[in-house]
Amino acid sequence: MDAAIAWVPPPDIIARAQVTRLAEELGCVDFLALYRLSVERPEDYWRHLMGFLRIVWSRPPQGYVAFPAGAAFPDWFPGGELNWVDTVLAWSREPARREAPAVIAESEDGTMRSLSWAALEARVLGFAAGLRALGLGRGDRVGLLMEGGIEAVVSFLGISALGAICVPLFSGFGVDAIHSRLSGCGARALIATAGFRRRGRHVDIAAVVEEVRPRLPDLRTLILKGGAAPGAVAWEAVEAPPGPDLPARMGPDDAMMVIYTSGTTGKPKGAVHTHGGFPLKIAHDAAVHFDIAPDDRFCWPADMGWVAGPLTLCSALMRGATLVTYDGAPDIPDWGRMAGLVERHAVTHLGASPTLIRSLAGNASRSLAADRSTLRLLVTAGEGIDPEHFLWYQREVGGDRCPVINYTGGTEVSGGLLSNVPVLPIVPAGFNAISPGVQVEVLDESGRPVRDQVAELAVLAPFVGMTRAFWQDRERYLETYWSRFPGIWVHGDLALRRDDGVFFLRGRSDDTLKIAGKRLGSAEVEEVLLELPGVAEAAAIGVEDPAKGQKLVVFLVPAPDAPPDLEAAVVPHVERRLSRAFRPTAVHLVKELPKTRSQKIMRRVIRSLYTGQAPGDLTALDNPSALPPLSALGR
Repeated sequence: MDAAIAWVPPPDIIARAQVTRLAEELGCVDFLALYRLSVERPEDYWRHLMGFLRIVWSRPPQGYVAFPAGAAFPDWFPGGELNWVDTVLAWSREPARREAPAVIAESEDGTMRSLSWAALEARVLGFAAGLRALGLGRGDRVGLLMEGGIEAVVSFLGISALGAICVPLFSGFGVDAIHSRLSGCGARALIATAGFRRRGRHVDIAAVVEEVRPRLPDLRTLILKGGAAPGAVAWEAVEAPPGPDLPARMGPDDAMMVIYTSGTTGKPKGAVHTHGGFPLKIAHDAAVHFDIAPDDRFCWPADMGWVAGPLTLCSALMRGATLVTYDGAPDIPDWGRMAGLVERHAVTHLGASPTLIRSLAGNASRSLAADRSTLRLLVTAGEGIDPEHFLWYQREVGGDRCPVINYTGGTEVSGGLLSNVPVLPIVPAGFNAISPGVQVEVLDESGRPVRDQVAELAVLAPFVGMTRAFWQDRERYLETYWSRFPGIWVHGDLALRRDDGVFFLRGRSDDTLKIAGKRLGSAEVEEVLLELPGVAEAAAIGVEDPAKGQKLVVFLVPAPDAPPDLEAAVVPHVERRLSRAFRPTAVHLVKELPKTRSQKIMRRVIRSLYTGQAPGDLTALDNPSALPPLSALGR
């Protein structure tokens, strides 16, 4: 096998893959032909997908897309009517599936529960009717502040079944973060947990909710799971006979969710997603990229407040698969927890962020202890992954039997812009495909396509799943994505596209390094740093310099077994791998790097604190203890 190739798909995997069947049904000889059809004849592609994905429409659409307000504001599937929850509940009506598990939930303390497909249908419709009995209705914004599990799944689906709009919130958010999101969208209700256990201690959410309630005059209804508060309704009591009008009839462009970005690049933005957008794009990607089929079991422990939470829920339940949730820390009681989840619940599809993969690799003696033979596909997303840990994930977690689907898109685009498909060779840390239906290029500063150089990742045409705009902030939406080049969505990621069609991410555009006239992505430097033995985490920033334009400063989190000369090894290693022009002018060893609750490194915050500036929005920050040492280093 070519050393540069991590995965060559065996003939049996190609033959049974859903994307192969989709291509055959559309008369395409291979994936590349399927992709061409999806962008050259998108109406034909999506018309066929509605049957292939078993999407339930109460009134079929009369077309694919219309542009009465221009490319930034398309009307999808005009004339159609659907509630995406209908597609989920349709699986529960199959006799062979009714008693099979739709959701399996494991808690940090080891408690395990499951919900059958029949029970899921009854609970969701009853919960939607119960919300309506409380005075909530179509278009109302409803916050969801709850750890992963059965109640979160029922709540999320029930809100959509009612025709209301879910506003997912991270279960670790503080008062200011909750207030900014719920006040920003005028939420009328909040569904919250009273608390849960994390790392063996009780996390008191009820106290946070009580503190924020007086600051939210529009919030009329509080629904609390597992506790009591003045004027609150018990989650368990929210139920009523549903009647034949639920799920509510919705248009494809009616909102089903407002989900806020994690805030790595500034003030969080409320991306609006619709019934005919986010769920359809995720169902598509679950089949085409993740190869999820009925009776598979998908586990990607992710809070509902990060887009991976709704994404995982839709990926499993829209495809008739079992959703496996876990609400605790991945190292409790030890680093064998994730492998144990796989063994206990016969997980077939496992998702993990690059940060989690690096932690698992650093604790391999425990993290690989359980039986993982049921796995057949691995997913990683959230930020860039270095080739070393990509290969470790495939080799050690998947036993070299499972392709690693590197997947990138973002909160604003629902699912993948770039991804891997299991039927093509996979390059470590790369992306072997543009997601069908999406037209992606790498553009230089003049808007011209380039190869083998780092430039802006851009989408050349509107695509199913793109945000409807930001909640009540259309101008910021236009400025963020549509202002650089006419009619083109500029995503904010740096990427490199090779002549063979393989893509690599090189960091966020905001993190671009411009040293001695040369442009470099932060991820490119960090990949090199992570090659050094003893480096657990790495961040690279550019600091203004009168001679070079910028100078490179790097921050490393040493692993427990880091050699004593780690700091001294950095400069010669970077010089050897990247050239002398990119030698760091400062190397700092720190205990931790500031991260969002979805474990993305907040390089913007590092740069601001190190250069003596205000750090900006910190509502998504997970570890405030990381900030004072960075300020001290800057001084």
